[in-house]
Amino acid sequence: MTSTRKEQAAGTEAALKQAAREVFAERGYLNTKITDITAAAGRATGSFYNHFAGKEELLEALLVDMLAAVDDAVLSDRTHDEDFSKISSIRWHVTSFWTFYKAHLPEMIAIKHASMADPELGRRLQRIMSDDDAHMIRHLSHLPGPQPDPLLQISAINSLLEGFAYTWLVVNPPTGHTIPDDEAITLLTNLLHHGLAGRA
Repeated sequence: MTSTRKEQAAGTEAALKQAAREVFAERGYLNTKITDITAAAGRATGSFYNHFAGKEELLEALLVDMLAAVDDAVLSDRTHDEDFSKISSIRWHVTSFWTFYKAHLPEMIAIKHASMADPELGRRLQRIMSDDDAHMIRHLSHLPGPQPDPLLQISAINSLLEGFAYTWLVVNPPTGHTIPDDEAITLLTNLLHHGLAGRA
């Protein structure tokens, strides 16, 4: 493949991903058809299958891209601290999660709905997200012992953050019930720090 063809292919893939984000935001993942994505991207329907086997694979690719961007941001942020015995470290991570969730709201909703509709896809998405667990275990190593299984702790942390974000950024806002970002971050930080480090 020539350089120009590679560039065209990369451009098509990027256009399909961006279109998917937009259509997911407008219609929701479950109501989105591949033809909706290709139409929004200004591409022929057949071109979709040159890049993705289906809508599910496209969602997986979006998740991989999102997590890679987060990893790059963490590596370049000198304020990142792995010591979860410090409330400042927990707050940094809670803030990062909350900001990430808000920035990728259509994709995060799509991941949740897709996982509920297709458990096998949900397991694949979970495996992609769990690749970071080994990194997070290092954060827990600074806590006073004895500690529960670190993978269980990470699962509990992720469930708390994701569930709270979904409730207050997705479910409640249409009813007029919202929470300021700083209040949400402070609440989650205090809960996690007290639960993990054993002090308020």
